[in-house]
Amino acid sequence: MPLPTGHTAPLPARRSRSLLRRLLGASALTLLLPGVSQANSCQADPWPLWQVFRQHFVQPDGRVLDASTPQQHSSSEGQSYAMFFALVANDQASFDKLWLWASNNLAGGDIKQNLPGWIWGLDDKGQWRLLDHNSASDADLWFAYALSEAARLWNTPAYNAQAAQLLANIKAREVAELPGLGMMLLPGVEGFAKPDHFWQLNPSYLPVPVLRRLAVVDPKGPWSQIARSTASLIKGVSHNGYVADWVGYRGTGPDKGLFVIDPVKGETGSYDAIRTYLWAGMTPAKDPLAKPILDSLDGMARSVATHGVPPEKVQVQANTSSGDGPFGFSAALLPYFKARQQPWLQEQQRARVDQLMSKSLSPEALQARQPPYYDFVLSLFALGFMDDRYHFLDDGKLQPLWETSCPRAAKP
Repeated sequence: MPLPTGHTAPLPARRSRSLLRRLLGASALTLLLPGVSQANSCQADPWPLWQVFRQHFVQPDGRVLDASTPQQHSSSEGQSYAMFFALVANDQASFDKLWLWASNNLAGGDIKQNLPGWIWGLDDKGQWRLLDHNSASDADLWFAYALSEAARLWNTPAYNAQAAQLLANIKAREVAELPGLGMMLLPGVEGFAKPDHFWQLNPSYLPVPVLRRLAVVDPKGPWSQIARSTASLIKGVSHNGYVADWVGYRGTGPDKGLFVIDPVKGETGSYDAIRTYLWAGMTPAKDPLAKPILDSLDGMARSVATHGVPPEKVQVQANTSSGDGPFGFSAALLPYFKARQQPWLQEQQRARVDQLMSKSLSPEALQARQPPYYDFVLSLFALGFMDDRYHFLDDGKLQPLWETSCPRAAKP
């Protein structure tokens, strides 16, 4: 959960990867040395961007550090995302450290009883501790997805038991049936089911491929229903082809309700909402929800085509925008432009990502600060997908590059 022009053909994947390697320069080359952790002796092609992320953001004990905040915080989001990236990179040693740190420090060492708290860091008394015990359900979904897919891809059944414990807790504590909408994932355990039949929701917490896979792993669970509700949500809250970071849903009768502007968060679409476009772009085209969701999100494509840069903030009802989004926003939109078959916008934004990411990794920039955490998170999701490091099958199953180039004992 974060705090805060001409027509040309897209770059081929191989060329894109070689360009990224050049742009990452010494940071990546330093890491491409013997001793890089692999899950077994199979030598798949290393993923330089994961190695850069691990160098700058992952502590030796498995903690993902966002040094941009006074609390020097870590989050359930960061831990779960990094576990997914480690799985894509075939880095089981890092995966295990990331999960152990999360379960010990965010869930009190008892994942059976506790959902991970969402923020850990330095308090105002100088103590390192869990700063907010409330959960973040998007991270919980990614934890469960990463664990269940790791069990299959690395043939490690113990991960399945942990994923099942998480899913049981999510179903019991973070899922509600909303009148007229159906089953829906609430953003966390506390504070999102309000008085007077009102719920606060976050569209960016609902990646359809993840929900599809969880429906296979846990067929008696609500995941297929939540996927359908996700499409209804995005269609219902998209104004002028944009979605807000947060939205409201009010029940108006036993079997009906309506979407409204969140009275606290307002109509702004920004650092949360950018992920909604990312997940939409990565959803397999054959999924029956893919096209309806993409069709509801056409405003961002119009904005980038007009201004050349994704807006940092959009007022979705007023149809106004402000600021230039960081390079992570451009990265997040690459799968979206690919799915919409807009290669000119795709190439334009890829060039911006490559330029600004390279700048953030320059010696001068690194001497001044840690690279921008959230931009790199969005970039690993998007560039990994665009460069064929992974993709999602129609049932949400993860297909990493290393599994096809370096086959393992994966279960079907």
